[in-house]
Amino acid sequence: MSLAVDAHQHFWSLARGDYPWLTPDLGLLYRDYLPADLEMPLKASGIGRTILVQAAPTEAETAFLLQLANQYPFVAGVVGWTDLAAPDAAKTIERAAMNPKLVGFRPMLQEMDDAAWILSANLRPALRAMAKAGLCFDALIRPQQIKVIETLLLHHHPDLKLVVDHAANPPIGEDLTSWATDIRRLAANTRAYCKWSGLLTIAPGRVNRGHLHRVFDVLIEAFGPERLMWGSDWPVLNLASSYDDWLFESTILFAGLTVAQQIRITSQTAADFYLASRSDVGKTRAGVASQFTQAMLHSSY
Repeated sequence: MSLAVDAHQHFWSLARGDYPWLTPDLGLLYRDYLPADLEMPLKASGIGRTILVQAAPTEAETAFLLQLANQYPFVAGVVGWTDLAAPDAAKTIERAAMNPKLVGFRPMLQEMDDAAWILSANLRPALRAMAKAGLCFDALIRPQQIKVIETLLLHHHPDLKLVVDHAANPPIGEDLTSWATDIRRLAANTRAYCKWSGLLTIAPGRVNRGHLHRVFDVLIEAFGPERLMWGSDWPVLNLASSYDDWLFESTILFAGLTVAQQIRITSQTAADFYLASRSDVGKTRAGVASQFTQAMLHSSY
């Protein structure tokens, strides 16, 4: 099985200084991870494109990621970060959308003290701007925030393209009942998508194939292959496994699906979700995008 799109991976450079979560106690993660480190695993697995996701809450890091995307063709799109609460957030998003490599934004919701922060009225102009521009929203959340995302999509922003990262971090190896109920309702009541990613690092060393099967059964039933996409979460994945091992485990889980369904999860869902709406961003916008990128590069962080 050829996995054409990795819907979730990261790069970072320690010297940038804008990764407060990245500390020496994280061991092998405490080093630079850049495109040259990922090229070999991608080639070995047959993955031709990736979605590069922010790992720092700064616009300067987003500019850095966009630079890498322009240098390395396998990076098909960047999910960046911007201050959604800023008074001029809508205009910033409108300018950022001029860059065809920018496919969305991700506020780090699971780190928020207020679990329902994303429902704040002052964020609505920014989210409307994202929806209007065809930019995607990556929801990095914990299980207790699934209902918040349902409310966001049902009552405030039904047109927002949203994907739940890492299946909302289910309590793997524990009681899945509450998580499963909420994730099923989210899938039934909204057009949200979901990523099959990040699951091995939820409980490193304690996740077995049976645990993964139970989670996958819920997700495939709830979202179907049309709204489920595969991602590696590399290099965070390295804390618990390897690219090859996660690919192998996923291949086993997907074996019960048809070939067309497997292609959906491993390629077409991510391509449709992230890239289809960006393909019409014309060359006439490239100059404006470049100016925006340069401005973010010179911003403080």
